[in-house]
Amino acid sequence: MSLVFKGAQVCYDYFRENFYNEQGIGMKKNLLAFWAALGALLCLLSPYAGAAPSPAEEPVYGGRILMGTIGEPSNLIPYLSSDSASQEIVDLLYVAPLKYDKDLQIVPWAAKSYEVLDGGRLLRFVLRDDIRWEDGVPLTADDVEFTYKTMIDPKTPTAYSGDFLAIESFRKTGRFSFEVRYEKPFARSLMTWMGAILPKHVLEGQDLMNSPAARKPVGAGPFRLLKWEAGSMLTLGASDTYFEGRPNLDEAVYRIIPDPATMFLELKAGRLDMMSLSPLQYLRQTSGPQWDRDWRKYRYLSFSYTFLGFNLSHPFFKDVRVRRAVSMAIDRQSIIDGVLLGQGVPTVGPYKPGTWAYNDTLSPVRQDVDEARKLLAEAGWRDTDGDGLLDRDGQPFVFTILVNQGNTARINTAIIIQSQLKALGIGVHIRTVEWAAFIKEFVNKGRFDALILAWTITLDPDIYDVWHSSRAKPGGLNFTGYRNAEVDALLVEARSLTDQSRRKELYDRVQEILDAEQPYCFLYVPYALPILQARFQGVKPALNGIMYNFDRWWVPKDLQRYRVQP
Repeated sequence: MSLVFKGAQVCYDYFRENFYNEQGIGMKKNLLAFWAALGALLCLLSPYAGAAPSPAEEPVYGGRILMGTIGEPSNLIPYLSSDSASQEIVDLLYVAPLKYDKDLQIVPWAAKSYEVLDGGRLLRFVLRDDIRWEDGVPLTADDVEFTYKTMIDPKTPTAYSGDFLAIESFRKTGRFSFEVRYEKPFARSLMTWMGAILPKHVLEGQDLMNSPAARKPVGAGPFRLLKWEAGSMLTLGASDTYFEGRPNLDEAVYRIIPDPATMFLELKAGRLDMMSLSPLQYLRQTSGPQWDRDWRKYRYLSFSYTFLGFNLSHPFFKDVRVRRAVSMAIDRQSIIDGVLLGQGVPTVGPYKPGTWAYNDTLSPVRQDVDEARKLLAEAGWRDTDGDGLLDRDGQPFVFTILVNQGNTARINTAIIIQSQLKALGIGVHIRTVEWAAFIKEFVNKGRFDALILAWTITLDPDIYDVWHSSRAKPGGLNFTGYRNAEVDALLVEARSLTDQSRRKELYDRVQEILDAEQPYCFLYVPYALPILQARFQGVKPALNGIMYNFDRWWVPKDLQRYRVQP
């Protein structure tokens, strides 16, 4: 899933429409024309009145940020979890050879330098020699080799082995250097090395699923885990040994608050500094002089899409006619208007509208109840007993949609879908489950009829891990069990190419097949609506969002509400 784009002229009005704060000063963040945006003016969001330091004021150490999250991490060993709650913490604890900068350009991080040779078949890396794990042990090429071997080990319970399995050979060339060879060019080769480096001296010989490092990680990133109070909060502390310099904030606290309404009350009470707003909170509950003075609000098309996914082993949903009928019964715009209050756009597949990989010859599925009825009748579903429910062979068409607790948008989306399918004669139950259990006990084990979930849209359009048949296994990302030989072949070919035009042809065909077979009902791409207390300085919105330089955020001394005692 990619955000690499065609060039086009971008005007000020477009920036203002797609990424603005409450003062109306905008910039392009949603990347609907990434390459155009790189050549156009990037307008930084202005801080609210009274919130900015004087030009002469320099960043200082100190202070704490309190952030709200609806989900608790499941595992803090990189690669062993696929939930966003875990990944957000992991990103602050570990380092990788490469990373994206503010403009989404690939730059060295733990690597001092890297080379791409032999037409993309050979990568050479030289690591920095000044990186220490938080226990003082140097980070070396041994750790990178351990990470590679761990990821290709079939006993490693990870959904992210695919990129590493594409490697033909790995070779250490020195204590702080290594090279990677591919049999043929691999489109995601550099993205592979944006994955975290694992500490060999901590994890070697351990059962990773039962390792103490899952809850007491040893990283080399800008922060360290100080405390994990199960079900309540995680406290991260600034690392004094971080090779790019100690973060300015002393602590980052993630408060686990599954209910968004409660989270918002905590924000208003001053017990949170940052959270993601609902559309209602963004549009109607955070306006006025005090909000304008004390808070910054942002709006940009998110890097994610929301979908209704079917368990394709369920007898109802094995039939493509049934899946298409359900999809055609859903009015996506009513969901966007009713649930998101207009803060989203419909989508046709697993890519972001406006990106080069997005197939703009397709249109979002339009609601057509009459056609949906015809398809269901063809599949043998009729109301034979007049009870208002379709049935086949004596079995009523009733199923359960699973959603995670705390995500009001998904819950309300399920309620609207429930109502719209009822008009078609389909009964829907809705079940909400706490996030960690939702992933571990239901998604990973395939214990669901259908679910509403969202995928992050990554910066390369390779969707192999989500859609290839080989990933349809317990704990795999293809948890709906989708299998299509043509899609498999297209995905394998596309990830071996560097020619963008040819890759687009292949990914366009993938989207056509997904549109025809509807293993997901692709619903919408929502706008992200974060809010941040205005005392935090150093926030510099860019193409990579606002969190890319989190370690450089700071609070003036006279505005610091918390101080960590030495």
